[in-house]
Amino acid sequence: MSSGIQMKTKTAAQKSKPCSQPKPSDKLNPKTIDPFRAYSQPPSAFAATYARGGIPCRLVHGSVKHKLQWECPPETVSFDPLLLTLAEEGFKELLLVEGAAEKAIPLLPRLVPVLKAALAHVDDEVFERALDALVQLSGVVGPSLNDHLKLLLTNLLKRSMDKKYREKVTVALQKLEHYGGKATVAIIKSKIPTYCSIYS
Repeated sequence: MSSGIQMKTKTAAQKSKPCSQPKPSDKLNPKTIDPFRAYSQPPSAFAATYARGGIPCRLVHGSVKHKLQWECPPETVSFDPLLLTLAEEGFKELLLVEGAAEKAIPLLPRLVPVLKAALAHVDDEVFERALDALVQLSGVVGPSLNDHLKLLLTNLLKRSMDKKYREKVTVALQKLEHYGGKATVAIIKSKIPTYCSIYS
């Protein structure tokens, strides 16, 4: 019975204390960290698929850069849906295999929106990787990318307005033009009138 009275007294005393705001140092206090809390940002498609074991490779963590180590040769891997999943993180190795064009061209309608989102990303590193991936994809699929190019050019135009990316975007556009042929010039100029063609 006495323990019940003590509890009531404690509760009453606790109620009389003013509410305190969390201190900035609380973030560093292990007692206040909940390791089981749900993260506010959902994992990327790559991270989710990788965690489920849906990608036949593993990340090898280096001191500066991370690499993919394939469990089986990339030539034997089905491009659908793996190329779409890897588009978020980079798909250089898949596009280097023999016959990549035949496997990648049918996926362009689904692949281009993923690239578009990466090209619009606020993180400069994500944008740069996406730009490199777009150039590599163009080198593999050639003029087949022309039908989808308009969807990507708006994001490239925005970045070309930034002084630090103007030259990089121009070089990428010239490579797209080289791989896509003269028809690419009209597509690019329709969205970026100031573009200087390699054919002019």
